[in-house]
This record gives sequence, C-alpha cells and structure tokens, in this order.
Amino acid sequence: MKKKLMGILTGIIIACTTMGTAAVQAADQPVDMIQDTPQDGGTQVKSYLTGENVPESIGRRRPVAVMLGNNRAGAPQSGIAKAGVVYEAPVEGDMTRLMAIFEDYDSLEKIGSVRSCRDYYLFYANEFNAIYAHYGQAVYALQYLDQHLIDNLNGLSMEGTAFFRTSDRKPPHNAYTSFEYLQRGIESMGYSQDYKEDYNGHYIFAEEGTETTLDSGITANILHLDNYGDNKPWFEYNADTKKYNRFQYGEPQVDETTGEQLQCDNIILQYSSYQPYDANGYLNIDTNSGGKGKFITRGKAVDIRWEKDAPWGITHYYDSNEQEIKLNPGKTWVEIVQNDRLDSVTYQ
Repeated sequence: MKKKLMGILTGIIIACTTMGTAAVQAADQPVDMIQDTPQDGGTQVKSYLTGENVPESIGRRRPVAVMLGNNRAGAPQSGIAKAGVVYEAPVEGDMTRLMAIFEDYDSLEKIGSVRSCRDYYLFYANEFNAIYAHYGQAVYALQYLDQHLIDNLNGLSMEGTAFFRTSDRKPPHNAYTSFEYLQRGIESMGYSQDYKEDYNGHYIFAEEGTETTLDSGITANILHLDNYGDNKPWFEYNADTKKYNRFQYGEPQVDETTGEQLQCDNIILQYSSYQPYDANGYLNIDTNSGGKGKFITRGKAVDIRWEKDAPWGITHYYDSNEQEIKLNPGKTWVEIVQNDRLDSVTYQ
C-alpha cells in the first residue's frame, strides 16, 4: 500500500513539473514575491516599481533612472511610456525635468532626450537602487558624483558608449540612449545589475485581488499642477481604465516613439522645502527632512506625510492613520511640489 501511494505521489509531482507549475515553494520565498512558473517557462515576480507580475529577469534586475529634458524643445520624450516610475521636479527657469525609472526597457531603441543632473535627483534615484543615466550635471551634483556615491553613466565622458546623438533636434536636445547603449555603458563601468542584498523594494502595493480606493478622500478626477510655470501639466482620470492621462503644454503628453499618451495609476505629491543655490536659479530641494503631501488614485486624493529612512534611504508615505500607503499596481508619478506653491495645485 505504501509503495502504491508513493507511486501516485511521484506521478503527481512529475505531472506538475511537466506542466510547468511549481509543485513546491521554498519556505524562505514569500508567496507574494515569487509566483508560479507560467506556461512560457519563466519565473514571475512582483515588480518593485509597479507591483505587477513581471519576468524575474526584468523584475530582479536593477533599474535605470534616466534624466529627461521637459521644456518645449525637449518634449515629447522617447521611451518614457515604458517607465514604471516617473519623477517630476522643478529646475531653474521655472521648468521641470523628468526622471524616468525603467526595469522593462529591453525593446527600447531610443530613450531621451537625456539631459543633465541636478543633485536632488540622485537621492530620488538611489531610493530604487537604480543606475542613474545623465548627460552632464550642475556643479552642485559634482560632490556626489566625484565620490561615486551612486552608480551613474555620464554622457560627458560616455558619448558613443552609453549615449548617441541624433540629427532631428538641435543640441543639447538630441542626446539619447537605448537598451543596447545602456548595457554597453553599464558593462564598461563594471556595475552590477543585481539589486543590493538588503534591498526589499520601495513601495507597498494593494494585495492581489484588492484595490486602494481612498473612499474618504476628496474628488480628484482632474489634477492641475500650475505650480510648474513652464509646462503647467495636468492629469485627467478615466474611470473606464482606472488610470490618469497626462497632459502638458496644453495638449496630451505622448511618447514620441509610439504616439501613446502617458498614463499612470498613482500620483504622489511630495511637498518639499527648498532654497536657491545661487542667482542663476539652481534649486536646493530638501529630499531628507520630510513633510506633507497628497496620494491620488482612482479619482480620489488624501493627505499624507513623508519621511526618510536616511539621507540616502527610502522615502515612506503615511496616511492620516499613520499607515504606510498602498499603491495600486501600475505606473506611479511622483511630483515634487515646492511648499510655497501649494495654492497652485487644484483638484476637480
């Protein structure tokens, strides 16, 4: 009888293995992080950027954070629709720049245009253990770059290796990168593409089969960010797709490569103190001291506060009950709002 039972169990295990379904899960692998093997044979994991199921080869490879121009000459951007997280922050001249964080970028032949670094973006990029790609830098970032405090690819020394120029735009708006160029640059610098051993992700996402609806929040079907004086962006919620569509310069913001309008599932407003570095308008934005903000998803907005683990650590966002917010799986935009321009942010 025992022999017959063992034979049945063996047959079940072999059958499960043949069908590509994981029969046994290691005890030290969390259920929500390691998924069953799909029919294509690749292991799926929860993305640290989006909370969605992605192939392990993508979801456990360090992301790249690419600095993108966002003035009229630098928009629309190429490749940005594939970013899992996008940061928008003010720079000098009442303009903004974008930092697009990619994990799924293998198919991208053009990402950009790539522009120069501002020091506060280094701290944002490091929260995701990302490799930071930029083309030059403001002088205030040199102290961090010279000390190699963050792995980075700099176009000033790596054009032709990690970056290339196009003829369709005038400099400095014609510097680009791609998957091939990024890989070449990363390999030439000897950077690891594995996450740090102690890295467990940045955001917390709603559990499988649930969603965050912010029922007690204010209505936020349309969000205007007139605090950014140049592009005056806004987001409009689509109840059918449950996503926000992005606009700027009076029209839909699209990915230049595909013509696709940019969308996201979550928006975080991070109110930040700042002071000017100099008479040229370079900003010293506080990334460390904490403050207030808003979390926006599914057509609603609630008050939050943010605090930092450490200067180079991760930012955590808490609701009014002191619970860390749970994002809906999908893309997230983080908007850095100067704390003396809050009246220019409106909701409908």
